[in-house]
Formats: sequence, structure tokens, C-alpha cells
Amino acid sequence: MAKRGPLARALVLAGIVTTLVACDGGTPEATNGGNESSTVTVLGVVIGEQQEKLEQALAPFEAETGIEVVYEGTDAFATLLPVRVDSGNAPDIAMFPQPGLMRDLAQEGALIPIDTFMDMETLQQAYSQDWIDLATVDGQPYGVWYRASVKSLVWYDPAVFEAEGYEVPTTWDEMMDLTETIAAKGETPWCLGMESGDATGWVGTDWVEDIMLRTAGPDVYDQWINHEIPFDDPQVQAAFERFGDIALNPEYVVGGTIGVLSTPFGDSPNPLFEEPPGCYLHRQANFIATFFPEGEAETLSIFPLPPIDPQYGTPVLVAGDVFAMFNDTPEARALMEYLATAQPHEVWAGLGGYISPHQQVSLEVYPDDLTRQQAQILADADIVRFDGSDMMPGAVGTGTFWTGMTDYVGGTDVETVLSDIEASWPN
Repeated sequence: MAKRGPLARALVLAGIVTTLVACDGGTPEATNGGNESSTVTVLGVVIGEQQEKLEQALAPFEAETGIEVVYEGTDAFATLLPVRVDSGNAPDIAMFPQPGLMRDLAQEGALIPIDTFMDMETLQQAYSQDWIDLATVDGQPYGVWYRASVKSLVWYDPAVFEAEGYEVPTTWDEMMDLTETIAAKGETPWCLGMESGDATGWVGTDWVEDIMLRTAGPDVYDQWINHEIPFDDPQVQAAFERFGDIALNPEYVVGGTIGVLSTPFGDSPNPLFEEPPGCYLHRQANFIATFFPEGEAETLSIFPLPPIDPQYGTPVLVAGDVFAMFNDTPEARALMEYLATAQPHEVWAGLGGYISPHQQVSLEVYPDDLTRQQAQILADADIVRFDGSDMMPGAVGTGTFWTGMTDYVGGTDVETVLSDIEASWPN
């Protein structure tokens, strides 16, 4: 399981630190202004049980190098990190929950490009080009991806499908035919809930992003999230309306549009578990399983949200965590090299509740069939793109795009919704 090459290099780096200490007669001053040379500091959003799993994944690095990883988890990461950077107190490494802030800090010159200390072949063997591109800013790679959330999933009950004679759809048209078949029997095809407090609407943005990848393709998707095409472009409107084919049809969704707007997203899949089923299909990311009633997750299976335009294959929309380096120290370099190996990914994968984007991670390390399915869908993706709303300016991505989805489902015409979002894009 362990990849000894990079760890051996980490040991060499640790030896360099020891030599520096011996030659200087004391502890060398680190570039972050005073950390001891035998430590590397990391700031991230992982806390609680997930932090414990991360620390277990980092333990082999500490054991083999003698370098202590001092991890600080915070739920105020996006606020705290820029303050730390501006005050000259940046951590050696940060674990970013999405690449937008990483990109901003790279453009400010606060981050160290990976290709200044790591062989790019190492990254290319570990990650597909889509993942490398997601952590590349102005032509230079900055990030090592560690954890992935697979969003383009449809949940269903195989036993119910078998009893009803339903087959898993492999194209969008087949999925809509199945939807109509279920509705024609007087039953409800889809569970869908968008209520999420101040974040209400994000569920709808995921749908639109998934549809954009399947209809307009990855190049237009990239132009859209970077505002190289306007938000009210006809291709975006077409994606909204395709989502509306499901969300706005009262025969297709539990509770009609009122149910979509008022049902908390974590509760929305519950009708899947009713007898008879209150719905048959639910599109949501892998993390939704944590909201299922206890013991029920094992009754469900998943299939990838089907393709629409065959030329784009089956894309996968993702979220995830990426490590990037602020302080160019031997210890930080060593940890970044370790994170690019399969070992820390496989350790956490074996502990459960985790999917790795690292393509050298064996499916066998995942502890259950459902997680292996999710990892396989990610590995088989023809296109990988990050959640678009997370990549847009906050005023849009976590602002008017969210509220615009709510307005659209609530009855506002799509042209008005899109023009309002376009007008909100910062100059």
C-alpha cells in the first residue's frame, strides 16, 4: 500500500533539517517566522471525527520522517486564512475546501508552485489531467487533491426496481422515459428538496451545473463559471429549462414545487424508504447517505446521472479538498510529496466516509460496496469539473445563483431569473 519513493525523499529532507540544526548549533528559523524545523503546520476545514481520520492518514508520515504535523481545523477557514496570510502568519500548508480561494492566493503570489519542488510526472501518475487543471493557476500547478465529493449520482432501491420491472437508465432520454412511466402509474418519480436555511437553492444549482456539462460541454462550462459568456446565455437557459422539466412538473416531484422549496435537502430522500415508495429516484452527492435513516443506506444503490449529448460522455460534477503550500520549507515539501502518494488516501479510504481522486488508490481499500461504486463512477468519468457555484464570485455563486434557483422553482420566468443573476456579476 505504501509508496516508498516519496517517503524516502521525505526522510532525506528531514535529514537535511537535522544537518542544518547541527551546523547552526540550534533550531533553524523557519520561513513562516519561528516554527521549529521538525514541525509542519496545516490549516484546514476538517474537524471532529473527520479530523481524527485525517490525523490517522498523516501518522505514517510522522512516524517515518520524524516531522510533526500540527493540524488546526476550523469552520471559519475562508475568513481566518486570508487574515493569517495578510498578517504574515500563514500556515505552512492549507487544506482548501474548494479551489477558488486557492486560486486567488496563488494570483497574489502567496503560494508556492508545485513544479518548483516536485516532479510533474509524480502528479501526472497520481491524477487525471482534469484534476491537475483544477489546481492549476495561470499555467502553474499549486494543489495536491486529497478528498472528493461525487455529486452526479442518482439514488434508487434495486429491490423496488426489480419488483416493478424498471431498468437503470443509461441515457437522459431513458431516464425521462422512466420518469414518465412512473408518473403514468399515479406514483411520484423524484424526491427533490432544496430548503437549506441561508443556503437554500444550492441543490438546484448542482442540477443546472450537471446539465450544463452534459449539454454545453466542459469548454462552455468553463467559460460560464469564468463569466466569459453571460449568465443569461441561451445555453444556460436551456439547462435551467431541462431542470424545470422535472422540478416544475407537479407529477414528477414529491409535493410539487411547494414541496421542492420547503423540504430540507437532508430529509428529501426519505420517501425512498417508505412502503410503498414515496419516490423512486433522488439525485444527490455521496454525502447524502449521512442523512439516511439508520441502517437504510445499505438498501440503496446508485447510478451516474446519465449523459445527454453523447460527445461529452458521462461527466462527473465534484467538490473536494486540495492542499497547497505557503512556506517553502523542507518539512512542507516533504508533506506535500507524501500527500501526492496513494498511502494517505488509502488510509482514510479504509476508515470509511471518504473518496479519493488519486487514480492509484485501489478500489479494494474502500470498506463497502456502495463507496466502491462511488469511487468507480469517479474513476470512470469522461469529464470532471468542480461545482460551478463554488468557483463563481460569492455574490453570484453563493448569492444570486442560489436565490435565482429558488425564484425559478417558485414561478419566476427563467429570462428574468437569468438577467437578474447576470446583472449581479461583479465588474
